[in-house]
Amino acid sequence: MSGKQIHAVTGAFGYSGKNIARRLLDRGYNVRTLTNSIHRRNPFGYKIEIHPFNFDNPEKLTESLKGVSVLYNTYWVRFNYKMFTFASAVRNTTTLFNCAKQAGVERVVHISVTNPSEQSHLEYFRGKAAVEKALQESGISYSILRPAIFFGKGDILINNIAWILRRFPVFGVFGDGGYRLQPIYIDDLAKLAVEQGESRENRIIDAIGPETFTYKGLVQEIGKAIGKKRLIISVPPTIGCILGSIIGKIIGDVLITREEIEGLMAGLLYVDSPPTGKTIFTNWIRENGESLGKHYASELARRIESA
Repeated sequence: MSGKQIHAVTGAFGYSGKNIARRLLDRGYNVRTLTNSIHRRNPFGYKIEIHPFNFDNPEKLTESLKGVSVLYNTYWVRFNYKMFTFASAVRNTTTLFNCAKQAGVERVVHISVTNPSEQSHLEYFRGKAAVEKALQESGISYSILRPAIFFGKGDILINNIAWILRRFPVFGVFGDGGYRLQPIYIDDLAKLAVEQGESRENRIIDAIGPETFTYKGLVQEIGKAIGKKRLIISVPPTIGCILGSIIGKIIGDVLITREEIEGLMAGLLYVDSPPTGKTIFTNWIRENGESLGKHYASELARRIESA
């Protein structure tokens, strides 16, 4: 393997991007990042090149990708907000792929989501499908990885479930909580992404962990791991959304959205595929239960920092 080869990662100072960048450096690649947050704390120092996204200037974006062999794309947004939208994320990502093609990038490893669909009434999943289609039609060799949810240090969802369990005597699940999901360890995803970067075969892979939980079961496992076995009650989705909105206003964040609740309850974070990750979620939360949920992890704070 040549240490001169350049691999680029979008958002290498963020969550999934940081883990992919670390793996690439360990493999001996030269690493470049494209980011909205060039002044954000850099955990890698001089080891990686830093370039702004320049979505509004395709010529500069193309120049930033010159000499890159593989691009790992983690760029996306979780919900619509005044500073970012799904529509802009689709538009920006399509621009990124077009610029990668013009720059001569050989391969793109793209992080998507389980069960994307152009026919979905949920804009998150519909947007993910649109981005996948743009990549497939770009003519660049690709690997599309479709995770359900992540877990690991720095995660938001699992941490914030633990945060709620630590602070409230009851936990509300939407409906019966019987819908399933398959968390994958963030470093397992990063390992898979880097492996796919070394191939040139077009692939779509469901990136899921070895354990499947109902949502209610997941909450129970987290409660046991942190020593907070709370009463879990069923609440109508509308009430759950209102409660989430109230808590979100108090903490200055978007805790959960109506679309996220619908996606969960529709089973869109579950697929009938063999696992690609090896790390056992229940083992990991037991090992990390003491620190899990001690502090709230704000999605908006991360987004604003990287804007």
